[in-house]
Amino acid sequence: MSPIAANLNAVRARIAAAAQSAGRDPHSIRLLAVSKTWPASDVSAAFEAGQYAFGENYADELGAKAAELAHFPLIEWHFIGALQSNKTRVVAENCAWAHGIGRLKIAERLSAQRPENLPPLQICLQVNVSGEASKSGVPIEEAVPLAHAVAALPRLVLRGLMCIPEPTGDVALLRRRFALLRELNEQLKSAGLAVDTLSMGMSHDLEAAIAEGATIVRVGTAIFGSRPSRAQTDHTEGVVSQ
Repeated sequence: MSPIAANLNAVRARIAAAAQSAGRDPHSIRLLAVSKTWPASDVSAAFEAGQYAFGENYADELGAKAAELAHFPLIEWHFIGALQSNKTRVVAENCAWAHGIGRLKIAERLSAQRPENLPPLQICLQVNVSGEASKSGVPIEEAVPLAHAVAALPRLVLRGLMCIPEPTGDVALLRRRFALLRELNEQLKSAGLAVDTLSMGMSHDLEAAIAEGATIVRVGTAIFGSRPSRAQTDHTEGVVSQ
């Protein structure tokens, strides 16, 4: 068994244990392997170990990997984090999901550029649940009107919400941040939007996220190892540690 396969098994066991502790079905939680900055060969190793959904932060890197791994048609690409307006076409043409949408302009470009031969692009709005000035995402008080605007766009399907809380070892604080996202998702449902997804939780805090209702957890370091240097030096597309 490869190290990546062993790591995947360990992460899946963590998800199952967290789901059991929360009284949830482990199958209601999807694992998104965050492969940003890692080579296509590592994605291939994870794919061969049964992992099909992969998350990328860099549009150019995403496009290159999607082309290199086109012989694996079951791979499902997700874009996570902030997206520059001049990079939307790569995401619109290659991804099944975009998790970091915080501006209507970006959603409009994705809608216009989504090829007609592909299914609608699945969208999660990124909400700034911690109120950090440096953090991407829509402010909590602006999320509902943005959600309605995005849900009305063609070639897109609004699936739910995504967040990246501030780094902290305070589990109670993390749970409050994740609870804010869950409560906001319930508001969207009450407003008539058919949302069903909470993309929250990473390598260090997936248990807290699952306890608060996460349906997708985004895990990179616990699968692939510590990030190469690019993740610490390039902030052009909202890079965060997963």
